Amino acid sequence: MPILNRKVGAAGAVCAVGVIVAIVLSGGQVRTNQRGLELIGNAEGCRREPYTCPAGFVTDGIGNTHGAKPGTRKTDEQIAADWQQNILDAEACVNRYAAGARLPDNTFSAAVSIAFNVGCPKMQKSTMFRYFRHGQLVDGCYEFPRWVFGGDKELPGLATRREEERQLCLKGVK
Repeated sequence: MPILNRKVGAAGAVCAVGVIVAIVLSGGQVRTNQRGLELIGNAEGCRREPYTCPAGFVTDGIGNTHGAKPGTRKTDEQIAADWQQNILDAEACVNRYAAGARLPDNTFSAAVSIAFNVGCPKMQKSTMFRYFRHGQLVDGCYEFPRWVFGGDKELPGLATRREEERQLCLKGVK
């Protein structure tokens, strides 16, 4: 899948997801693979200026809510540093609650994507992470389509993201 550069109107200036992915990968601190980072980055989009996300949180960069403040504009390096920390937090969640150290890279990266999006508190008790802990990788991968709802309605953007995560999760699983 190509890296997208999303257009944003007057709400804020965009940043290039590919540039941020490259900065994070060059640091060598994350385990999430390039495909996983591209999936997360393209699904979240990248903005230099804060906006209010659909869940009502002030957000900037690539899905960053930590320290995002109205009226600030971030550089690529600041966006990459925030995102790297958020990815490392999601990786810690997967390692702790989904036996991440035992997961193949693509499965791990897909699990990081959903943990990044949904949050660790929801994922740690999920059936998906239980399957991963017990080595039932295929069963865990087939849980992604269950996570497409915002409130009580299915969100098309989440359905697309979950299908991409499911496909990545299954890639290389025996």
